Amino acid sequence: MNARMVIFASVALSVAVPIESSRSQGFAGLGANVEGFAIPQRGHVLAFPADHGAHPDFRIEWWYVTANLEGEDGNRYGAQWTLFRSALAPGDRQGFQDPQIWIGHAAVTTDHRQYVAERLGRGGVGQAGVVAAPFEAWIDDWKMKQAEPTTSHDLESLQLSANGTGFSYSLDLKATGALVLQGDRGFSVKSAEGQASYYYSQPFYQVSGAIDLGGAKLKVTGKAWLDREWSSQPLASNQTGWDWFSLHLNTGDKVMAFRLRDDKEGFVSANWISGDGHTTPLSKDDLQIQPVRRAKVDGRDMPVAWRIKIPAKSFDVTTAPLNDQSWMATSTPYWEGPIEFEGSMSGVGYLEMTGY
Repeated sequence: MNARMVIFASVALSVAVPIESSRSQGFAGLGANVEGFAIPQRGHVLAFPADHGAHPDFRIEWWYVTANLEGEDGNRYGAQWTLFRSALAPGDRQGFQDPQIWIGHAAVTTDHRQYVAERLGRGGVGQAGVVAAPFEAWIDDWKMKQAEPTTSHDLESLQLSANGTGFSYSLDLKATGALVLQGDRGFSVKSAEGQASYYYSQPFYQVSGAIDLGGAKLKVTGKAWLDREWSSQPLASNQTGWDWFSLHLNTGDKVMAFRLRDDKEGFVSANWISGDGHTTPLSKDDLQIQPVRRAKVDGRDMPVAWRIKIPAKSFDVTTAPLNDQSWMATSTPYWEGPIEFEGSMSGVGYLEMTGY
């Protein structure tokens, strides 16, 4: 979601300027200087495959995959693969004059441990980047790439790989549905003041492959969700963090929902995605997101279980994390991990939380 800008804007600033300066700006202030960068416009039509690639005239961008997995041992796992792009100036150039900074995050979650790795790279030298067609995104040896030739532009077949201390994974993703445009045909509003991004998803992946934990290789299957988003706008000045959910319902439907916290009632939004890809955008009047259980995480008191209600869809569920301690101990830390939910419907998904 658009609020993810803060994660890699913070990292990018810490690369470019003294770390004390970047921290002093706080979440909402990061990336506030957007002079010269393109701004998302309502009514703009997304175009594929071009929009699978990078948009260097925008300040911030990401390619973000989360996967709910079940191992051959019967246990549940989660996997994350993320590539962030943050620009110090608009445009791209060859060599070390390129203003693009790239950041990679990878993780595997078990019921008792969170494995995390981070990579930093500069643009212009081949260390990291994205090619729109045939699609490939990479940083060092971490890759997300098109698995086979295709005439479709729905990113329907991907290979995903990453590694870090104590873990690695190699996953095959096969989409069973089309791309989903979030918000108003891909224009996703994030605040009452109108901050917005371009945002689309591929939430219909079936997954197969393997994870390796401490040298023990395990076959896995499951479901995955890809988010693609780019913008140049920071959060509103009073927004302090966010809670973001991607939900795979056992009915085959999907739900994307988020709550951006501020000093008032917050800004919430959601999208109900039917199994055939039809979308129903939901506003704050259609959606209720409330924490129901808290835990100590890295010295922070924060919510880890939630109740989500969408009355118009008779949807009333309570989420539970696979691991309360799904903490991403990266340059800018945040909580991200797999969840399951029960109530009027059931399923699995992912939760991301920042600003606590």
